[in-house]
Amino acid sequence: MAGPRELAMQAKVMESERRRVKSRGSLDADIIIANAPDPVFVSDLEGKILQANDAVSQLLGFRQDEVLEQSLARFISPEETREFRAALREVVERGVMRNVVLNPRSAGGEVIPTSLNASALRDPDGRAIGVIGILRDMRELDKARAYAESLIKNAPDPVFVSDLEGKILQANDAVFALLGFRPDELIEQSLSRIISSAETREFLAALREVVERGVTRNARLNPRSASGEGIPTTLNASALHDTDGKVIGAIGILRDMRELDKARAYAESLIKNAPDPVFVSDLEGKILQANDAVSALLGFRPDEVLEQSLSRFISPEETREFTAALREVVERGVTRNARLNPRSASGEGIPTTLNASALRDGDGRVIGALGILRDMRELDKAKAYAESLIKNAPDPVFVSDLEGKILQANDAVFALLGFRADELIEQSLSRIISPAEARAFLAALREVVERGVTRNAHLNPRSASGEVIPTTLNASALRDPDGKVIGAIGILRDMREYEQVVRDLEKSKGELQEKILDLEKFEEVVVGRELKMIALEKELESLRKVVGRSKGDSV
Repeated sequence: MAGPRELAMQAKVMESERRRVKSRGSLDADIIIANAPDPVFVSDLEGKILQANDAVSQLLGFRQDEVLEQSLARFISPEETREFRAALREVVERGVMRNVVLNPRSAGGEVIPTSLNASALRDPDGRAIGVIGILRDMRELDKARAYAESLIKNAPDPVFVSDLEGKILQANDAVFALLGFRPDELIEQSLSRIISSAETREFLAALREVVERGVTRNARLNPRSASGEGIPTTLNASALHDTDGKVIGAIGILRDMRELDKARAYAESLIKNAPDPVFVSDLEGKILQANDAVSALLGFRPDEVLEQSLSRFISPEETREFTAALREVVERGVTRNARLNPRSASGEGIPTTLNASALRDGDGRVIGALGILRDMRELDKAKAYAESLIKNAPDPVFVSDLEGKILQANDAVFALLGFRADELIEQSLSRIISPAEARAFLAALREVVERGVTRNAHLNPRSASGEVIPTTLNASALRDPDGKVIGAIGILRDMREYEQVVRDLEKSKGELQEKILDLEKFEEVVVGRELKMIALEKELESLRKVVGRSKGDSV
């Protein structure tokens, strides 16, 4: 132990050194220490405090005069005093010491957890004559650690902490429940005890990724349980840092993939056995999986389809449309009725529609699309046939959506109304019928949706010349490939001739009624005359009888 004379000499040397540094124009060490935000002190090699800044007083609650010239042994336990002196020897030998744990007692008696980093204080000859120590208040960090340990312990997922060699330092109950081991059978054990040699190498590679990038995702592990069962899991891990920010290990979260693997196997079975052509692609359009129905549709073998880009089978323009559909899948989770015309093995362009939904990874992130193709050849033929029927029908036939917009009309409609095709197609029926009839037509459309048909609705459209044409409408439902009503097919019947016939009949009826009245009058006159003749004849007969009697009397 240095004597008073040596200590006085060291103090003089330190003062001389400070003056020499000042004379060079450098910042005064006293100023740096005094204004440091962390608690900083200077001690000799015996642990006596020679200098301390205000942050030390604030940390411990002592006045400056209660700290200076005091031994650190006054504030720390005897055991920590021994550890601190050992640390001082390390400073002398190596010039620095890091993360020494000290728990000084404050003026209020509170034990304050701190860590000490210290470097050597040297005289002009380079000899270590003391230390400059920086304390770090660990109370908040210890609370954070306790909180983190509580989160790990109570996490519903299996969570463990390992060092960079793969040794398990901590694990929660969910880990033990997953693997069936007791804590003493896992803690301080290497992960290589429960995973294969190949997976151990992969895990160490994942740890290197954690060191480099701070995280690793979805590493596959198949740890063996206590019963010997291989349990499929995925590992997401993030870096565990020390107080200096250095990566010292990893916090790993395991996800039990047994149920998910069963679900995937079931999904793959559904895809394989689906009657419709079903495929899975990544977000670049590369086909990852396709069922036999795809091969049957396109005429390619599975090995000619898998790992190929859809751009091999569709045109550049459709490739752009498909890429846009994939973006819609990412944003909305689904895309419907995208048109694709893939080329078959024979070179035939096959009209199809694509409905696709999002394929997600374990974190719910969209990683691809599950697509279902519908062969539209027969439907397109049916549509072409229907369009031909509409076009060539003798009656006026039109197609409208559920808002009453005219989507299609045949020549008989244009002949009836006198409009050109461009004056009617994509126009609302309300352009050619009255507001009241527009409401009646929309009501008829609702009836079409509910019942599939409406009959003899009255419409009086205005022709191009302004003539109001009386018609009746019979309409049936127009359905999409899924059977949903999307509009109506309407047939108009020109009622002008019928109404003319009705008017003619009404006129004939009136004329007939007039003739009947005339006949009735004539009959009345004739009958009256006959009655008068009968009366005269009766009167004449009476006169004859009177005359006859008169002659008899005369004789």
